Amino acid sequence: MRKEQIIVFSIKVLKNDGETKFVARGEREVCLVVTSAYEEGDRIVLEYAGAPQYFRFQADDALGAALLYVTGNVEFHVPFGERKTGYSPKAFSGDCHYIYACIASAQEIYGYRNQALNVYDNHENTNSYPHASANVETRNEAVFAARNAIDGVCANSAHGQWPYTSWGINRNPDAVFKLEFGHPVELDKAVIYLRADFPHDNWWKEITIAFSDGSTLTAPLDKRADGQEICFEKRVVTWLELRNLIKAEQESPFPALTQIAVYGTVVNS
Repeated sequence: MRKEQIIVFSIKVLKNDGETKFVARGEREVCLVVTSAYEEGDRIVLEYAGAPQYFRFQADDALGAALLYVTGNVEFHVPFGERKTGYSPKAFSGDCHYIYACIASAQEIYGYRNQALNVYDNHENTNSYPHASANVETRNEAVFAARNAIDGVCANSAHGQWPYTSWGINRNPDAVFKLEFGHPVELDKAVIYLRADFPHDNWWKEITIAFSDGSTLTAPLDKRADGQEICFEKRVVTWLELRNLIKAEQESPFPALTQIAVYGTVVNS
C-alpha cells in the first residue's frame, strides 16, 4: 500500500504589524476558531510551502468554502470601510469566526465544474487561483472590482454594494477582463450574467473571448438578466480574457458584468 503523503500547513490571523493573534497547524486539515472581533489591518493567512496544491479554504463562515489552487502563502486582508461593501454584511462581523482549510479530494478537483469561482479573490492575490483582474475598474471602488464577477453572486437587478456588486468598466470602450486558472484546464462553456439594472444600465451586444492558446471566439449577447450560455469546442488553456466589448445603441453608458462562470475540468498532469 502506498504511503499517504504528509502535507503540513497552518492558518494564522496576523495583526497589521505581523504579530500573530491566532494560529492552528496540522496535516491535511486545519480549523481555527477566532474568539475576538477583527481589527483594521488584520489578515488571514494560509501558510503553505509545498508544491502547488488544491485546497478547500474557508476564511469566513458567512462566505463558505472555495476550491483554490494554491502555489504559496495565501493572504486575505480582512475588509473594512469601503472594501467591506463588496461582501455580505454578515461576513467578518462579530467576535467569533470559524476558519477552515483542507487538502481537496480528487472528486472535488477533477469533476466537471465552474473553474472561475473564487469568493476570496482580491487585488493582492498572487498565490491562489482562479484570479480575476482588469485594466479598469470604475473609480477603483470595491463594488465594481473584477473579483466581484467570480464570487458566485448573480444578483443583477441593481448596482452598488453587495449583493449587487459587479465589474464596472468606467465607460472605457477598451476594457479587458482577465481570468487566470494557474494551470491548464479544459473548457467548453462560459455563462455570462450581465448587470441588468435597466434602464440605468446598458448591455454588451457582443463580446470576444480570447484564450491563452491563441484562439478567440465572438458571441452575441441579449438584453437579459439570466445567464447566457456560450458553448464552444473543448480547448486547454491557462487563462482567458473578455475583450472587444461592444455596447448596444442605447442612451445609458453603463454596461457591466455581474458574473462569469466557466465550465470544464482540470487537466491531470
